[in-house]
This record gives sequence, structure tokens and C-alpha cells, in this order.
Amino acid sequence: MSDSDDPPGLDLGRLRAHLERERPGLVAGELRAELLEGGRSNLTYRVTDGTSRWVVRRPPLGHVLATAHDMAREHRVISALAPTAVPVPGAVLLCEDPDVLGAPFYVMEFVPGVPYRTERQLRGIGPEATRRAVLTLIDTLVDLHAVDPDAVGLGDFGRPQGFLDRQLRRWGKQLDASRSRELPGVDELHTALGRALPAPPAATIVHGDYRLDNVLMDGTRLTAVLDWEMSTLGDPLTDLGLLVMYTEQRATDGLPAPTTGGAPGHPSPAEIVRRYAERSGRDVAAVDWYTAFAYFKLAVILEGIHYRWTLGRTLGAGFDRIGEVVPVFIDRGLRTLDRL
Repeated sequence: MSDSDDPPGLDLGRLRAHLERERPGLVAGELRAELLEGGRSNLTYRVTDGTSRWVVRRPPLGHVLATAHDMAREHRVISALAPTAVPVPGAVLLCEDPDVLGAPFYVMEFVPGVPYRTERQLRGIGPEATRRAVLTLIDTLVDLHAVDPDAVGLGDFGRPQGFLDRQLRRWGKQLDASRSRELPGVDELHTALGRALPAPPAATIVHGDYRLDNVLMDGTRLTAVLDWEMSTLGDPLTDLGLLVMYTEQRATDGLPAPTTGGAPGHPSPAEIVRRYAERSGRDVAAVDWYTAFAYFKLAVILEGIHYRWTLGRTLGAGFDRIGEVVPVFIDRGLRTLDRL
């Protein structure tokens, strides 16, 4: 394969040389790769030597917020969760030397499965399979939140004390790092969330971006939870709120975001909350706060993507519309807080 065939951000010659140094015998032939669709933050590639397949993850090619793309963090958490009930890809190698590919990266095993991103995909498998897939998604979240961090070596993976307040400040700072235009209501939403902070439950490992298109499904079997870049120790209800927020989105809204909640058979937000509460035993009375926070967090993430797009540093289709969506999520966050 010639260098001109390398996908953006992945020098296959350098990757192969590094793998041969660090994992002799792993690669059996010439490498080929493709940039996978769907990643709007870290870049994800499927790589093969014609016999085996792997996945490589690295940060985006342009503007990178300070803590949003931590390769070592992702590699550490999937390594730690390998022996638990939470399905994750096998970790192969972490490289923190930016001289190899221009940024830190890690390699993991390729896991078969499909990420369901759209209502149309779920309509293709039918209502019964859709329902089972989403219930499995919820139950796997409960399994994640039941993992003892100390037992898997993640007791120091985060700072649970003051987690929600710190999260609000962190996402406020990340918003400031990507401010390039006026966003009416965003500061009002941020302030209102701070005034209504709930009392958090006991801390657990949290995923940070838990939704149906961040897992792989083989039929109705969940084969792997992916995209751990925002994982930490903290309030488990932040994961639930995010899942509820995504379930509220509809394909008819024309949003360039995962829209599966309108598929026949898909459990409603209320049923998702109820099943999580029953399986986990947690008090979910403040779920509207966590859902509003999810709207704010997604608005900040999308504004960062929009900012990178304005600089010409974001790969893939659909990024020209991201900027239009940010005010929609701000408004929905404000309306969700009004339900408290």
C-alpha cells in the first residue's frame, strides 16, 4: 500500500513499524485501513493485515480541548473492565509518543457488531428486536455502575467529591475555549443548572457518553461498549440523563445527531428511567436535572465541533449543519429544567 492510500491522520508505515517493535509477530502482512464513519470527536480506523483486524483510535486533526481526547484514559478503562460483565474490546497497545502518528493513540481488537445510529436502522430489525436491544443497553449500564472501581484498579480514576459542580465548571470552560459566536441562552442554562444541583448518589464508574450508537450490537446481543474518552468516577445518573436526552430526539427534527427513539418498539424515556431504577435500586427523582445537563453538555461538544469545522479541521460529512443544532439543544435544556 502506498503512502497516498493512507487515511487522514494514520501513517500506516509508521503504525506497522511501531507495532512490529512493540508487539513482534502481531502483524502478518501489509496494512490497509479505513476511517470509520460516525466519530465526531476522536478518529477511529479499522485496520487489517489481510488476516487479522484491529481498531485504532487517535484525537482529531485540529483544535483539541484540553481533556476531551485522552487516549491513555480510554485504554486504561477498557483494560480494567475486561474481566467484568461489561463487554469491551480487548486492549492491544497504547502509544503516548506523538512522534509515531502525530498524536497519542491506542490499538484494540476488532469486535463484530453494528452501532445503531438511526431510527431507520432499527426499523430494519423490527420492534421486538429494537426493544430487546435497548433494554440490553440499559441493563449493561446498570452492570457498569455496579462495578467496584477498587476491585478493577480504577479506584483513583476520578475525583467523585464535588463531581457535578466540577463537571459544570469544566464544560463551562470548554464552551469558552470554543466560543466564536453569540449563543443566546447558553449562559442562562449553565447558571440555572448550577443553582439546582441535586444531591448525588454514591459514585461509580461512568461512561460519559452512553447511548445506543456508542455500543456494538450483534442482533440483540451487546458485543462491546465503545468511546470511553469521557469516562471517570462520578455520578452514575449523568449517564442515565444522557441516555434519556438522546431518546427524546427524533429523526423528523432533521438533527445531525443519533435519532433512534422514534423507532417502533423503542422504550420511552419514562420506561428507560423506570427500568434503570428497578435494576439499580437508585433514586432517579432528579432525572430531569441530569437530562438538562446532558443537553448543555452536548451543546458544548457540538459547538466545539462547529468551531473546528469553521477552521477547516474536521473530517467527514454533515459538519456544515452542526452549528444550527447547538441553539436547539440549549433551548431543550432550558425547557427540561423548567420541569423540575
